[in-house]
Amino acid sequence: MTSDGATGSGTGPEPPRSDLGRRTALRREQLGLTREEVAARAAASPGYIQYVEEHPAEPSIGFLLRLAGALNTTVAELTGGTTDLPTGLGKAGAHPEVLTLGPAECRELLSTHGIGRVAVTLHDTPAVFPVNYTVIDDVIAYRTQAGSGPAAAAGHEAALEVDHIDDAFSQGWSVLAVGPAEVVTGFYETRRFEEHAYSAPWVGGGRYQWIAIRPTHFSGRRIRVPGPPAPPTGEAEHGSGT
Repeated sequence: MTSDGATGSGTGPEPPRSDLGRRTALRREQLGLTREEVAARAAASPGYIQYVEEHPAEPSIGFLLRLAGALNTTVAELTGGTTDLPTGLGKAGAHPEVLTLGPAECRELLSTHGIGRVAVTLHDTPAVFPVNYTVIDDVIAYRTQAGSGPAAAAGHEAALEVDHIDDAFSQGWSVLAVGPAEVVTGFYETRRFEEHAYSAPWVGGGRYQWIAIRPTHFSGRRIRVPGPPAPPTGEAEHGSGT
């Protein structure tokens, strides 16, 4: 394909990707999976996964359930059905299991997300602020504005909490990292955080101060409901769009 979006055969521009396609591709990339790996999980062909990502496909609900399971998410999240809905409205699952997460699992989950909540003491009062963060090695860092609430963590013990809620299956996990926080002053360390950041701060510009938390303690829990839908081992979905 050429740089202006036209195909090399001269057949004109390709159809725009659907919201489903964009969300599928983004989630797959977040998990570090190839199309072949997703196809194997979803009992589909790699070609159909590519078709869904790149074209306005209209797959069946059966395939959507398998695709959501393969990507560790829900159909509602893939199709944008949860965009304007708050989490936590789903009913509790039957016979849930509560699992304690070890430090290694907590670190792994932290590295898969980019938004969390930092807890600080502000004017002798507890306060919690959402932040965009990144993880490099064993350091958690977020960018903020000097003198702001999140910046108050510097020079003190701070806690960062991250979670993932799956309303469709009434399950999810949460991780808490606790440790001393400090202002990042070194040029190379600052540049490293900037290069590895998932995103610039969602609240906009003017936030050039990096705060680093070096965790000394991790804790986490996972709520799991036995028996969520699993990808079938039967017939695979092909590129028919049905």
